[in-house]
Amino acid sequence: MTSIDTDQRLEELQREYVDFLDDMEDQGIYANLVKNMIEENKYRLYVNINDLRRKNSPRAISLLNNSFEEQLAFQNALKQFVANVDTDYAKGNVDFFIAFEGSFGNKHVTPRTLTSRFLGNLVCIEGIVTKCSLVKPKVVRSVHYCSTTKTVIERAYTDLTSIEAFPQSAVYPTTDEDGNPLETEFGLSTYKDHQTLTIQEMPEKAPAGQLPRSVDVICDNDLVDLCKPGDRVQVVGNYRCLPGKQGGYTNGTFRTVVIANNIMQLSKEASLSISHDDVAMCKKLAKSNPCKNIFELLSKSLAPSIHGNEYIKKAILCLLLGGVEKILPNGTRLRGDINVLLIGDPSVAKSQLLRYVLCTAPRAIATTGRGSSGVGLTAAVTVDQETGERRLEAGAMVLADRGVICIDEFDKMSDLDRTAIHEVMEQGKVTVAKAGIHASLNARCSVLAAANPVYGRYDQYKTPMENIGLQDSLLSRFDLLFVMLDIVDSEQDNVISDHVVRMHRYRNPIEQDGEALPLSSKLDMLTTKTQDEELSEEIEKQVYQKYDPMLHGQSCAKSDQILSITFMRKYIHIARCMKPKLTEEASEVIADEYSKLRSEEMLESDVARTQPVTARTLETMIRLSTAHAKARLSKNVTAEDAQAAIELIQFAYFKRVLEREKRKRRRRDSEVSINSNEEEEGRGTKRSRKHQNAVGESSDPYEYKSDTDESIDEFTKRTTRSRSQKTAATSSTTISQSSEEAVASTEESPATITEDRYNPQ
Repeated sequence: MTSIDTDQRLEELQREYVDFLDDMEDQGIYANLVKNMIEENKYRLYVNINDLRRKNSPRAISLLNNSFEEQLAFQNALKQFVANVDTDYAKGNVDFFIAFEGSFGNKHVTPRTLTSRFLGNLVCIEGIVTKCSLVKPKVVRSVHYCSTTKTVIERAYTDLTSIEAFPQSAVYPTTDEDGNPLETEFGLSTYKDHQTLTIQEMPEKAPAGQLPRSVDVICDNDLVDLCKPGDRVQVVGNYRCLPGKQGGYTNGTFRTVVIANNIMQLSKEASLSISHDDVAMCKKLAKSNPCKNIFELLSKSLAPSIHGNEYIKKAILCLLLGGVEKILPNGTRLRGDINVLLIGDPSVAKSQLLRYVLCTAPRAIATTGRGSSGVGLTAAVTVDQETGERRLEAGAMVLADRGVICIDEFDKMSDLDRTAIHEVMEQGKVTVAKAGIHASLNARCSVLAAANPVYGRYDQYKTPMENIGLQDSLLSRFDLLFVMLDIVDSEQDNVISDHVVRMHRYRNPIEQDGEALPLSSKLDMLTTKTQDEELSEEIEKQVYQKYDPMLHGQSCAKSDQILSITFMRKYIHIARCMKPKLTEEASEVIADEYSKLRSEEMLESDVARTQPVTARTLETMIRLSTAHAKARLSKNVTAEDAQAAIELIQFAYFKRVLEREKRKRRRRDSEVSINSNEEEEGRGTKRSRKHQNAVGESSDPYEYKSDTDESIDEFTKRTTRSRSQKTAATSSTTISQSSEEAVASTEESPATITEDRYNPQ
C-alpha cells in the first residue's frame, strides 16, 4: 500500500469518526462533551467504546484489532471537530487525544495473559502500580537558530512510544547541512510530560506457586501522576514491542510496553460482585438477630476449623470491619484501622488465623518477619535498568492500602525493621526522603501480627511485659494484644482432639473414595459451565453452610449454624461501607471506662496487664465500638456497642472473661452469709485478687476460667469462715490480720493450684 493509499484510507476513517462525534441521535452526547472539554481547557475526550460499537460496529472491531491506525484517524477527527466548534482553541493546541472506556471483551486482560497475539491491539489491563518513574520532559518539536545564515530550523520528533507507526527523527541537530552550528531556542521548543509505570498482577489473582507478572506502561501529557505505587488501576492502551537496550533488532528480543490513553482508578475497596439481593439478605440477617447474636454469629463463622478463641475471633472480626477514618478541618487524621497482635506458645493456631484472614478480607497481603525488611514493608528506592534513573517501589504495607497486612513471626524481625512501621501503624503513611526522592505514600492498612514470646514459650513466672519483649512505643500502636497459651487440660484437650480429627475426616462432597466424581450425563459436555462453576454459583447463593457431621459435630441446633465464607466476604464488604456516628451515651460509657483503666494504671493494681494504658486506648475503644456497630449495620454507636468493646479491652489487657458471672456468684453468696462474714470475704477476695495479679499465680496469670475461680473462691471462703469463727470476739485489726493469713494460705505452688483446679474437693 503506497503512502497515497494510506492517506486516503486515513481520510475515510477520519470522516467516519467525525460522523460519530457529530451524530445527533443521542441528543449530541459527544458534541456536548467536546464543548465541555473546551470550556475546561482540556484536550482529551473520553469515548465509550460501547457507543461506537452500537453506531458503527466495524469501526469498533477494527479499533480493537488495529489500534494505532484507527486511533490516529480518531484523533485527527477530534481535532477537525474541535476546529468546527472553536477555531481559536484548535489553533492553540496542536494535538488532541482520545481516552477509551467501556467493555473490551477478550481484550480485557491481566499482565499474565498479555501475550504476543495482542501486539498492535487496544487492550485493557488491571493491576497494582508497583513502580513509578520521575516525570520528565520529552521533546516534541525543537526550534534551532543559525547565527551564520540567520535562519530558523524546526524539527519534530516521534518515537516508538507514539501512535505513529515509525519514528520521524531520532537525532537532535547541532549543525545544519553546511556544518554551521545551531543554537537551540528552548523557549520556542515544545515538550511533553513523560512517565513510566510498572503494573503488577493482583496478588489474589495470581496462580498458586507462581510469581505475579508485570508490564511497563508509558504515560504522556495529562496521564502522568494520575496514580502512585500501591494504587489499583485499570489501564487502557496500545500494546507495542520496543527494541531492547542491547540491540533488539539484531538478536530478535523485544521488550513490550502499553502506551496508555486512559488510566482509571479502581474502587478504593477491593471489588466484589454484590447484587441488590445480597444487600437485602445482609440487612435481613442483621434485623432478624439481636445486637449480641449477630456479632456472635459473625465471630463464630470466622475460622470455624479452629476451636475456641472466641474473643480473639471477635477482635479479628472488628479488625476486618474497621472503624471510621476522620480528617479534621485542621488536617489531622484519626485512623480507623484496627491493629491486633497475637503472642503465644507454638501450636495455638496463630498462623492459621492469619491465613483465614487472607482468604476472608477483601484485600490482604501476607509477609513474614524474617523474610521482610523495613524498606520491603514500606517503600524502597531502586535503579531502573533501562534508563538508570532512580524509582520509588512500593512495599507490602503500601500495596495493602485500604486492606489488611498479615505479618507472621513478628518477633523474628530486627528492631530497626520494626521501627520502620511505627509511622504506618499510626499515621497511615510512608514518608520517604532518600536518594533525592521525597514522597509520601498512603499505607492505610490494618496490621495483624503473630509472634512467639521471648523465651520461645510463655514463662509463667515472669510478667507479660517481660515475656513479650517489645517496646512500649510499638505495643501502644496495637489496639489489642492477646496472649495465647497452650495449657494442659484433659477435658479441653479431648474437645480439641475430637475437633481436629473431625476436620481430617472431612471429605469434599464432589469426591468419592478420594477420587473425583464423573460427569452426571453426556449432556453436561455441551454446557458452557463446568461442574465446579455450577457448584460455586450454588455456594455463592448460600447464607449458611450446609450441615456436615464432620465439620459441625453431632449437634445440629440452630445456634450452631455458621455463615458460608462467600456470604461472610459480602457481609464484611457491605458492613465496611457503613459509617456509624458516635452517640453521647456511648461516649460517656467509653470515657468512664477509660478513667477507670487509667486509675488502675496509676495505682499499679494490675501488674499483669499485657500493654500500657495510654491515650491511644481511648481511641481503641472508639474504634472497637464503631466496628461492633458496623457488624449490626447500624448508623449509630450505642452504649451496647461500647460495652462490647470494653469486654474485648478487659480480655485483651487483663484476661477478665467471666467477670459478670463471678459477680453474680458473689452476690448470691453474700445474701446467704452473715454480715460480718460478708465484709470479711469481700475484703479477703479483693486483696487476694490484687495479690494474685501482682504475683501471677497459677499456670496462667491471665486464666480466669470458671472451674479455676470456683476452686480458688471456695478454698478462700472455707478458710475465711474458719478464721472468723475462731476470732469472732477479736478486734477489727485481728480480723484484717486473719484475712491476710487466709490470702497467704492460697498462695501455693503452681502444682498445688493445678491439682485443686482439676480435682476440686
